[in-house]
Amino acid sequence: MKRLACIGDHCVDLYRELGLTNPGGNTVNVAVFLRRLGAEATCFGAVGTDREGEMLLQAAKAKGVDMSHVQILPGKTARTYVDMVEGNRVFTAYDEGVMADFVLRGGDLDAICRHDLAVASIWGHVEHEMAGIRARGVPTAMDLADIPDDPMAQRALPGLDIAFFSDDTAGQAAVREKMQAIAAKGPRIVVAMRGAEGSIAWDGQAFYTQGSIPVKVVDTLGAGDSYIAGFLLSWLEGLPIPACMEAGAKNAAVTIAYQGAW
Repeated sequence: MKRLACIGDHCVDLYRELGLTNPGGNTVNVAVFLRRLGAEATCFGAVGTDREGEMLLQAAKAKGVDMSHVQILPGKTARTYVDMVEGNRVFTAYDEGVMADFVLRGGDLDAICRHDLAVASIWGHVEHEMAGIRARGVPTAMDLADIPDDPMAQRALPGLDIAFFSDDTAGQAAVREKMQAIAAKGPRIVVAMRGAEGSIAWDGQAFYTQGSIPVKVVDTLGAGDSYIAGFLLSWLEGLPIPACMEAGAKNAAVTIAYQGAW
């Protein structure tokens, strides 16, 4: 069974219009979706000493995620405020909470490097750690969200094997140009997730495309994280890039058919 280390943001998603509070965060979402696919996943991040932090920990544990390395820091758990617009989630604000103080502590790097792959989020404050992890023989990946040009992303790129980012607004030619520019900074594979338009991957030799899987959309929150989980697990299993993309799309289709990330 493949084991993946998931490093970065731990937060709760607050749907103010619906009055819902759901556990989430890119890192935790990817870990849960990996477990859904049958892999083992360990989280590295931080939650606060509040009700939301305890709820997040217990919910992820119930899904089979190893949360033993998650730090519990004095303060409040990070919060993402979400509005729903025609089934699409729209992030309206983010309160970083104790994640602002998160750094890997003694023993964390050794624990991460006992996994088959390390995947991080751009909000996880570990962009400077990725090259060291890869140097120890562990493949690395990161979700750069929709800001691959951000200084945090740029610092991470030389240490990545696979870079994911989101862009469902630019034309395909512009996205492909951006992907090649990202790949020139270090990643072996770059994947652009384009919502309903599907995804594009570049491996330095060729572009590959994958359409989205038709499904009745309830909530798009977690779609990208599901895609990443499906892609990475298939890649670790040695499947070709088109098969990895298809696995990601199928996993995302499951997630967007229900309310909340998981």
